Amino acid sequence: MKENAIIGFIGTGVMGKSMAHHLLKAGYELYVYTRTKEKAEELLIQGAKWADTPKELAQHANVIITMIGYPKDVEDIYLGEQGLIVNGKPGTYMIDMTTSTPSLAERIASEAKKKGMAALDAPVSGGDIGARDAKLAIMVGGEEEDFKTVQPILEVMGNNIIYQGKAGAGQHTKMCNQITIASTMIGVTEAIVYAKKAGLDPDRVLQSISTGAASSWSLTNLVPRMVKEDFEPGFYIKHFIKDMTIALEEADKMGMDTPGLALSKSLYVQLAEAGEENSGTQALYKYYK
Repeated sequence: MKENAIIGFIGTGVMGKSMAHHLLKAGYELYVYTRTKEKAEELLIQGAKWADTPKELAQHANVIITMIGYPKDVEDIYLGEQGLIVNGKPGTYMIDMTTSTPSLAERIASEAKKKGMAALDAPVSGGDIGARDAKLAIMVGGEEEDFKTVQPILEVMGNNIIYQGKAGAGQHTKMCNQITIASTMIGVTEAIVYAKKAGLDPDRVLQSISTGAASSWSLTNLVPRMVKEDFEPGFYIKHFIKDMTIALEEADKMGMDTPGLALSKSLYVQLAEAGEENSGTQALYKYYK
């Protein structure tokens, strides 16, 4: 739908800014809104148009993408009186790429349908690097025909885009992703701390283990940051805690015990309480130091 797509993008943070940049580069007309306008300045210089409110953005765009912080933010943006569904146009496609709750995704899809709109939940994985390189994994829930319509837009931002099923399925898939990462982060951090205590060169250790059975995205992309003690956020600790909380709640609803996930969350909560909530997830290294 490139020919007639006017895209509204809400949330130009660590990942959102790169995602919106790729849409501009691909030639789409783009409106942006974020609570702190300065965060959108670079995009405005590149040709994006500013909307003062989500309501104003909804009146311009026929495809709206959101990449924001917490489920409460998503609920307000979509379902509030000044939000997208109340003020959007029939025929609008709305794509929430925030990691949020499956039940909220279902509710948004239901309310959007009543107004003649389509809503998809399409959370992502890949962090700042994946967003920068347009190599995000995108997990999509909603009506399959709606997914097919907006797939060319998603392909501008990611390279592993998979339709998972009905509304909420994208968010459930993202929970699988976060559960995997939660325990993996403990493993890769303990490995690099062990290497240092054993008197090894951590870079050489990484060369050996990153291509074998221990290989993972976290090992390849986040451990080098740990070694350099670079704790700038590719993905905030505070957002990871939010994701793990959602996953724990969803697992509990299904009667599932997740001890690895619970342990990981407890370590990250301790870091957040020590003032590290705005650091990247690789700052787990500080817990062991």
